[in-house]
Amino acid sequence: MAVRRTSPPQPLAPHGLPGHLVGFVEALRGSGIAVGPSETVDAGRVLATLGLGDRDVLREGLACAVLRRADHRDTYDAMFDLWWPAALGGRAVVDADDDDPDAAPQLPADDVEAMRGMLLDLLNSNEDLADMDQRLVAMIAQIVEAYGRYNSSRGPSYSSYQTLRAIALDELEGKLLAGLLAGYGEQPSPTQEQIAKSLAAQRINQLRKMVDAETKRRTAEQLGREHVQMYGIPQLSENVEFLRASGEQLRQMRTVVAPLARTLATRLAAKRRRHRAGQIDLRKTLRKSMSTGGVPIDVVLRKPRPARPELVVLCDVSGSVAGFSHFTLLLVHALRQQFSRVRVFAFIDTTDEVTHMFGPEADLAIAVQRITHEAGVYTRDGHSDYGHAFSSFTDAFPNVLSPRSSLLVLGDGRTNYRNPATDLLAHLVSASRHAHWLNPEPRSLWGSGDSAVPQYAEVIPMHECRSAKQLASVIDQLLPV
Repeated sequence: MAVRRTSPPQPLAPHGLPGHLVGFVEALRGSGIAVGPSETVDAGRVLATLGLGDRDVLREGLACAVLRRADHRDTYDAMFDLWWPAALGGRAVVDADDDDPDAAPQLPADDVEAMRGMLLDLLNSNEDLADMDQRLVAMIAQIVEAYGRYNSSRGPSYSSYQTLRAIALDELEGKLLAGLLAGYGEQPSPTQEQIAKSLAAQRINQLRKMVDAETKRRTAEQLGREHVQMYGIPQLSENVEFLRASGEQLRQMRTVVAPLARTLATRLAAKRRRHRAGQIDLRKTLRKSMSTGGVPIDVVLRKPRPARPELVVLCDVSGSVAGFSHFTLLLVHALRQQFSRVRVFAFIDTTDEVTHMFGPEADLAIAVQRITHEAGVYTRDGHSDYGHAFSSFTDAFPNVLSPRSSLLVLGDGRTNYRNPATDLLAHLVSASRHAHWLNPEPRSLWGSGDSAVPQYAEVIPMHECRSAKQLASVIDQLLPV
């Protein structure tokens, strides 16, 4: 047996298991997962009961103790792999003539084609994925060591991109699919083709995850966990920035709409209960205090206004901010019962009403996709034009806003260097009881390039809303009572 190991890594738990568990919990909190003292105590009991004998069992046990939401699982798993790694340092490499059936054969030095062939043979076997995991993990460790290692400014490190490029996943998936289809004979049926494609995609996806996990483990040993936590841990759905989110991340964000809406609705109900008695009317209280020598003994309260306000939403649905606007519309739709009426208007360069697309029985995911196809949101070149959008809104819907209305404008304020029409926006603001603008861009970019945000901010309160969490916080503060 030939064994090759790198330099010994630093101690995994220099402060013992209790200190290591506390560090793990603090890392989860740093990523946005709420873990309180009681959950930490439960995690300690889980660790004491399960021990370190079975890593998968420990993973599930700690997850039961510290997680409250299922959509936080991906972030938790990545953090668990970082703090409770499957191995330390370089894994043992076993020669091909070893008798251990679970051992991965040693890769030939500097022979990429041979490496890909051995990997394909393993993936193309008829074994279940779980049965070949150990050999695949060992082979991935060798591949990462051979093809993913590079020298960074901070010392040796490992790259999953570099490793996957050496593996050539697209080519590997094509050969894997061809091998699977060959097992069905010369004329596989459509069902068999679908099964083969699904299995090939599943195994390639597993391979990609293994490479990613191995490179993170080795990088954390070389550069520290903090480095990987900063760049290599997936963000929680509610913390992902709208303008940087992928299509899959935006789909995941939709799952947080319902709990956000419930939380905001509960807070709004509490606000209304507190305001039910009415606020102090200072002018009338001072006038009444004249009979007591100016001492305000009897407090006069303003008459409460229990009626729910109307909400008018004016949103930019152009490609640059479509994800943000769509998510906000979903949240507003979930909160529609908190308002006497909600009217939604969308625009790219022209404004059109789309309220009918958000009925109580509407499929929200389909509704937000219908806007750009069915509504008259552009009549010019299809590029954002806030000035013309405000003008068309004022001309087509002159009586929408009233002293009972709350106006919510959604967009990044980028006008493509066209007339921003701040005077029209000022008119809309003055016609409303409340008016606020939610902007998904970082505050540092306001005013850069074609952004007219500084001009708009002079006539309407501007709020930064870059993520679902930040959006919920802002809407919680802005919801009228």
